[in-house]
Amino acid sequence: MSGGRTSAKGSAMIYLIAAIAGLAGALFGFDEGVIAGALAPLRRDLGIDPVAEGMMTAAVPFGAFIGAIVGGRLAAAAGRRKLLLWSAILFIGGALLSALAGGLITLTLARLVIGLAVGVAAMMAPLYISESAPAKERGMLVSIYQLAITLGILGAYVVGYAFDENWRWMFAMGAVPAVLLFGGIFALSDTPRWLAMRGRSAEAKAALARMRERPESDPAVAAEYEEIRAAAAADEGRKATFADLLSPRVRPALIVAMGLFLLQQLSGINAVIYYAPTVFELSGFSSTTTQILATAGIGVVNVLMTVVGMMLIDRLGRRLLLLIGFAGTAVSLGAIAIAAATGSPSLGVLALAGLVLYIASFAIAIGPLPWVMMSEVFPLDCRALGMSIASLVNWGFNFIVVFSFPVLVAEFGLAGVFGLYAVVCVAGLAFTQWLVPETNGVSLEEIERHLRSGRPLRELGRLHAA
Repeated sequence: MSGGRTSAKGSAMIYLIAAIAGLAGALFGFDEGVIAGALAPLRRDLGIDPVAEGMMTAAVPFGAFIGAIVGGRLAAAAGRRKLLLWSAILFIGGALLSALAGGLITLTLARLVIGLAVGVAAMMAPLYISESAPAKERGMLVSIYQLAITLGILGAYVVGYAFDENWRWMFAMGAVPAVLLFGGIFALSDTPRWLAMRGRSAEAKAALARMRERPESDPAVAAEYEEIRAAAAADEGRKATFADLLSPRVRPALIVAMGLFLLQQLSGINAVIYYAPTVFELSGFSSTTTQILATAGIGVVNVLMTVVGMMLIDRLGRRLLLLIGFAGTAVSLGAIAIAAATGSPSLGVLALAGLVLYIASFAIAIGPLPWVMMSEVFPLDCRALGMSIASLVNWGFNFIVVFSFPVLVAEFGLAGVFGLYAVVCVAGLAFTQWLVPETNGVSLEEIERHLRSGRPLRELGRLHAA
């Protein structure tokens, strides 16, 4: 019988672990969202043009691109815990340097440091949670990372409103959750799967027992540990290479992980998050305060619908939620594009309603599921490297979207840009229908066995259900 069917229900300890690791997501969200409130005073104080604005804003995803490379190379040897500790240190340093920046170059470098931290933590936090969680609740627990992102974004909007024109204090506040992340991760051990992979069997079994809040002699703990140990033994001595990722065994997982992040980014989410006040300004909201309040309202919807998605992810499954999400985002972006193209007098209302529907559709599916599935679909020996490559796609296209948005809007207008994003969401429907498997309730070891079998990855959910 598979570990997906025998894993114990999650203990309070695993929720604590997920919450601590999720602080990395809160930092990611905060450092993305804080720029929305800071841009207006930064434009005034530093006199930045659209190209310089794009570079400074996009420094975070560019740094994250580099961080993903570093994290992928070091994850197997250094472990998940140690890399999360280093990312927390970078978050603290980047926040303080941003607050003290004397000019645009220093601020851009500070944002680059934050990006490095984001790139490492965005790999390690979902991986840490996924490798610690019981199979039946893995989707919901990994989604805590995405929930934390939305809470971080909302917190950034609140900070932007509270500190109004003081961008230095806005940036400085990012050090607070970074200190909490460092303290929380410092108190935890590494994941049972990484410890088993490194041959540290006694530590691995003890860590698993702690996470399940059961004695090591408990039959359920012993059975789960044996499955982890067997998978680690099967991968023993292997060092994943890029050629392994392109092998018939792993290539389907790579396509799914990369494809979902590509679609997530090209749906335009980070253009909306970074530039939401600008979108509302273009839609007729003239007051800066009104723009920030409307943006904060979008942040509230983002949080609430992420909670809804967490409740549904292990009930409805991954594929159905993705189909719902891509359909909702395509409709909402298309409606905004049409209203903007026709010069509708109700553009402001339609933009607000469209963005609410867009964020709601994104939050229940397109936001959390690429992170969840990235941490699930790769076999243990290729997991860190595969997640690194998927993260590169994520951060590479995040950078392109954020950097290009102000330039594209100036060239093609809001209608052209949102119309393009809508077409991407339609493509997401086809990609999900044809290629994405159902991993709901399936243990990581069972997913790995399916990959080794040579059967199409998209059949996984149907075979498991049968």
